[in-house]
Amino acid sequence: MITKLGQKFTDGFTKYMPSAYVFALLLTLLTFALALVFTDHQPINILQGWYDGFWSLLSFGMQIVLIIITAYCIAQSSPVKKGIDHITKYIKTPTQVYLIIIALGALLSLISFGMVVVTAILGRELALRIKGIHYPFLVACVYFSFNGWVCGLSSSIALLLNTENNFLIQEGILNDTISTSYSLGATLNIAMIVLFVVVSPLLIWLLIPKTHEGKELKDLQTSLDDETHSVKDEALSYKLPYKALSDALNNAGWLQLTVAALGLTYIIYHFATKGFDLNFNIMIFIFFVAGMLLHITPMRYSIAMKRASSNISGVLFQYPFYAGIMGIMLASGLGEKITNTLVTIATTENYAFISYLSGGIINFAIPSAGGEFAVIGPSILNMVQELSINLSPTEITAMTARASMSVAYGESLSNLLQPFFLLVVFPVMSKGIKIQARDVVGYLFIPFVVLFVVQALLVTFMPL
Repeated sequence: MITKLGQKFTDGFTKYMPSAYVFALLLTLLTFALALVFTDHQPINILQGWYDGFWSLLSFGMQIVLIIITAYCIAQSSPVKKGIDHITKYIKTPTQVYLIIIALGALLSLISFGMVVVTAILGRELALRIKGIHYPFLVACVYFSFNGWVCGLSSSIALLLNTENNFLIQEGILNDTISTSYSLGATLNIAMIVLFVVVSPLLIWLLIPKTHEGKELKDLQTSLDDETHSVKDEALSYKLPYKALSDALNNAGWLQLTVAALGLTYIIYHFATKGFDLNFNIMIFIFFVAGMLLHITPMRYSIAMKRASSNISGVLFQYPFYAGIMGIMLASGLGEKITNTLVTIATTENYAFISYLSGGIINFAIPSAGGEFAVIGPSILNMVQELSINLSPTEITAMTARASMSVAYGESLSNLLQPFFLLVVFPVMSKGIKIQARDVVGYLFIPFVVLFVVQALLVTFMPL
């Protein structure tokens, strides 16, 4: 019954949901219209905010591009492909693939948001090797699996609260930093991790489609170029029929490995001096160096990079549109206005749920946890301070951390219906096939509803 219901939602989304780019265009117009109607700003001021915002995520967009292509580049190396071949000896059925992808992806996401690319790579490689996998459903599993990143080491809101002299302290909203023991180490966050790692695979198991007919990767592929010959073979095809210095340098393993050794030295230094600081930049750098070591020669690495870079157009041209939407929200104050409206009904019993709801709603326009918290964080934390006047400092800190993390949970969950971060998964999983957000998001509607209910109950009723 649940499977049939899930299929009905999937069919509905397939029929009515546009592409991620069209979704961004519609959301741009909607946000612009709401800013005109509900704020006092002139149209030209809102347009200026849209234009200025267009460029605000360029750095983040480039980080996403690099983490996609460097991770995918690693996956094309011979040692990794052999390792995945070895794994498939123990994973034999589609059901095993779905459950392992969900559980493993959830665990990897606790290390870093960017690890979803690794999950996507593993999912695609398993789909190439194991028969009977419903590929759009597998893409949905990969996308669903990273939902718990806000509970882990790269949780931007939790890290912000624990950062010295952060903007909340500078603006006088907070007096001091809030230790991650109140956010990531809280009982609520541990419960959320269990929800993602243990409960989510069981939920996905109930939704597995009954048939995979016409939905396997081989059925959807329109291009097999990258799958039919190895990086090593292509590198050999570039060699001249006679000895040449250019070929010797292009295939000089010593050259690339020497530079990789320098990179490896810095990576060791980074963690030795800064602890487990696995930020986006060092993670990308690790992927760069690992790719150099695994591919050995400059020519092989260049070919792997070319292949990995061939499907990232969605990230390159859609990120600015979402940054522009964020610019409208900031310039007009629309995001703050929506949050303040919700805050007016907050009490000591429902403040966390109000925060959770705010995070989920605003995320559709600002699909970035850090960017979103910059918009609504001050209103949320001011609400907590007003509600906690007669409480002890420890209780106030715990309430502040819970409200902040509730924003993060709501923001992360609404990603299941907001196709923005599918742009991170699609460059890997949609390579050589025709697939859109509408083919995937429908499978996530029931998980969205179930998790919304469970998370709402947890943030509201779990003791501090």
